[in-house]
Amino acid sequence: MSKLSSWDDNPIKAFSAFIISLDFAETAKRLPADGKFKTVSKQSVAIYTYMFGNFCNWMAEQGKRFSTVDKDDLKRFINRADEHGRAINSKIAHRYLRLLERCYQYLEAEPNPAREAILATSQAEYMKDEPTRALSEDQLRRFFDALPSAPARLRRVTPFDGWKRRRDRAMQVTIALAGLKVSEAIGLLLGEVAQQIDIDGAIELSITPSQKHETSHEHVTLLPREGAAELQAWLRERAEMGIPGDFVFPANTEGRKMIKKTVYMQVRATFERAGIELSRAGGRTLRNTFAQQKLAEGATPDELKDTLGLALERSAADYQYARIKPDPEK
Repeated sequence: MSKLSSWDDNPIKAFSAFIISLDFAETAKRLPADGKFKTVSKQSVAIYTYMFGNFCNWMAEQGKRFSTVDKDDLKRFINRADEHGRAINSKIAHRYLRLLERCYQYLEAEPNPAREAILATSQAEYMKDEPTRALSEDQLRRFFDALPSAPARLRRVTPFDGWKRRRDRAMQVTIALAGLKVSEAIGLLLGEVAQQIDIDGAIELSITPSQKHETSHEHVTLLPREGAAELQAWLRERAEMGIPGDFVFPANTEGRKMIKKTVYMQVRATFERAGIELSRAGGRTLRNTFAQQKLAEGATPDELKDTLGLALERSAADYQYARIKPDPEK
């Protein structure tokens, strides 16, 4: 059996051994400054394993084997649509191809299908992404004004009347003002919310990977006074309703976990009420806005990396290039 075909039966198991080895480190394009290759960090292992798992799932759907995938297959893989029908970001597509190129390089595949796919993808295709979008101050104010009704605006006969609107309101405020990913918001646990507010009225959120996306990193972020008030009001209501479980924003009165699609639809509805253009509008736009504001306030990319729970400082630095979403012409 060839080295390449040995990955066909269980590619995930083979990759898991490869990614933590010096063999993987030695496929890097650049030699470390000290001339010594080192195994990658646990955070990088988690990210690469997640990416390779996505590729393996796609291979299974397509009835493909690792040893027989060619450049055209890989082009189809990176051009696939996500769950919302959108093409994969080309920067991410390049990272997928580069990861697979390193795998095929290690397996001595000639020709290397991932390298061929990279060469066959024009620079123009890599530059075609819609720029990272953020909201202007006016748009963010309109977004908050368009949130689902606050508790005081709704008459309640029982604690359950209109509770999902108030849950959605508190969640969207928390995403926007604490810079959370949607996966971090739906996986936020009661024990991750500090019991006490600080002198400025903010609440500390200690985000852990538990119940989140598997690439989420442990980090701490502050929810400022205005967001803390919304979240505390929701938590009191949640307790009054007696909802079981540990999720701060449960899907139902049984305490089950929300799904990302539900949050995506609710955030888009708020954007629509606010009269903000909807293309690619969602939780990510709110996170972009939070990050750009922090940089504008003087945060360094390294500080922002820690606040957002990013693996790389350069990922945080990219937020400074986020563009304001234009309002539609009247």
